[in-house]
Amino acid sequence: MKKRLLAITAILSLGAGTGSATTHPDTFTYATISDADTLDPAWAYDTASHSIMLNIYEPLFFFDKSSTEKLVPLTAAKIPTRENGGISADGKVYRIPIRKGVKFHDGTPMTPEDVRYSIIRFLLLDRAAGPSSLLLEPILGTPTTRDEKGALKPDIFKAAEKAVRVEGDVLVLTLPQPYAPLLSILASWGPVLSKAWAVKRGDWDGAEASLPALNNLKKESSAFFESSNGTGPFKLERWDRKTKEVILARNDGYWKGPAKLKRVIIKGINEVGTRKLMLQAGDVDSVYADRSVYSQFQNLPGVQILDGQATMEINPIAFFTFQVSAAGNPYLGSGKLDGQGIPADFFSDIDVRKGFAYAFDYDGYIKDVFGGKGVRARGAIPKSLPGYNPKQAIYSLDLGKAKEHFQKAWGGKVWSEGFRFTLVFNSGNSARQNLCQIMKRMIESVNPKFTVDVRAVEWPTFLDAITSSKLPIFVMGWNADYPDPHNFAFPLLHTHGDFPGRQKFSNPEFDKIIEAANRETNLAKRKQLYAKLQQLEYEFVPHMVFVEQYRYRTQRNWVKGWYHNPVFPDSPYGGYYYPISKQ
Repeated sequence: MKKRLLAITAILSLGAGTGSATTHPDTFTYATISDADTLDPAWAYDTASHSIMLNIYEPLFFFDKSSTEKLVPLTAAKIPTRENGGISADGKVYRIPIRKGVKFHDGTPMTPEDVRYSIIRFLLLDRAAGPSSLLLEPILGTPTTRDEKGALKPDIFKAAEKAVRVEGDVLVLTLPQPYAPLLSILASWGPVLSKAWAVKRGDWDGAEASLPALNNLKKESSAFFESSNGTGPFKLERWDRKTKEVILARNDGYWKGPAKLKRVIIKGINEVGTRKLMLQAGDVDSVYADRSVYSQFQNLPGVQILDGQATMEINPIAFFTFQVSAAGNPYLGSGKLDGQGIPADFFSDIDVRKGFAYAFDYDGYIKDVFGGKGVRARGAIPKSLPGYNPKQAIYSLDLGKAKEHFQKAWGGKVWSEGFRFTLVFNSGNSARQNLCQIMKRMIESVNPKFTVDVRAVEWPTFLDAITSSKLPIFVMGWNADYPDPHNFAFPLLHTHGDFPGRQKFSNPEFDKIIEAANRETNLAKRKQLYAKLQQLEYEFVPHMVFVEQYRYRTQRNWVKGWYHNPVFPDSPYGGYYYPISKQ
């Protein structure tokens, strides 16, 4: 059954500026709150970086406009199927012809060897808590390239070479077992890099001998960190990390024909008032504006609000870090359970986690911050995907139960001594700021000896603190990498997933169910496994989920051609700029 997640579009405001003309008709400017973390497609695993990269680099396939199921070929020449012989009868071998006549931004031709190199590099870079597991699992049958002691697995290079090959102009992928979401993953991840360009700049040469230098490398050590050479419709002109501004220039040699826009400017501006003034003045064409500031953008002349944009995400989520990295950590206070701090393993006590889960006004948060435009999230899997359990129990505000759990936590010492720590959010994200403030207010109301300090930090600082496990609680969201429940279950709950790795927790029962569900091709049985997983998630409380929301886009009404796909990172705020024009 084909299903398209179409945006429920309603133009709520067509201001008086309908007839006004833009002064920069071929330059599109987007004001957002986050700067990119890196431009290396094998390292980046955040929305801000990924949304920029998919305008510079191209994967094998792409989703067809707003569809989350129909794919179109990009660097591939066609979509492999069983019918056209591209997928073997046993579902383990994919033969993908590579498009001819595609050039990188430096004018050199893209080759099948570039595609092979890019996928193997994506697999083997495998930085801690990075995106490599997305393709490691289906292609090599393992979520990581390292053993339990953190050492590189001795046969991992040869396994990758055997699984990813080129035969003439055809890329051949050989999987250990069938993996249904593979093509959807390749529609967003493992885009094509120039091997010659990389080697010339000292990046990995594709050889086994130099693999240790690539595996889990620091982001600044990559040749792709702040430089690029893709095949996409835009090329990097400049990234000013101090002013948080990225400028993309049109690729006039793009194989599909040049974009209508000559230039795209992405500005990082934390203050919502500044973003609003710039939009009103026509200095920017679209802005990041979440539900908590919706009223500020209503009825602005010349501005459209496109409401009801579907999401495929769980956002925000409050993650508990079970073992915080304590060295030089300013967020733990004294580092002891003495009323002026917390120990590094404070949240390893399940009664602490349950105390927090009961001490939050979920319904009030949805009503006040999202204007009621959302429903309660019931676990890691969103309601738009198979496996979601609409009857799953959820936590509700109950300060009496919160008190009971806090009194049991750490043998009663939490209640008698109290605690203090710092809860941080990324600057400019008002939804997360409000969440932190509500959490602070509710927790401190349970016991006057409880203190939560709330603090804003810049996005790269926030990401670095999370990656190094320095935050006792961190508030993030998870947007689909590809439309399948495994893409939520694995990164949010599996030992080798993105978030448990940062939280420092492992639950073998979670792992067993997640792996079984991913192998299971019977949809009914698969749903049963995910239902069991969500019940265990509720009981274990590795994190707190709050809302599934609808979003809206705010743009000048001279912007034409934009469309929403919930799989594309940062949509509906940022997005894919190739089809956009200004008229």
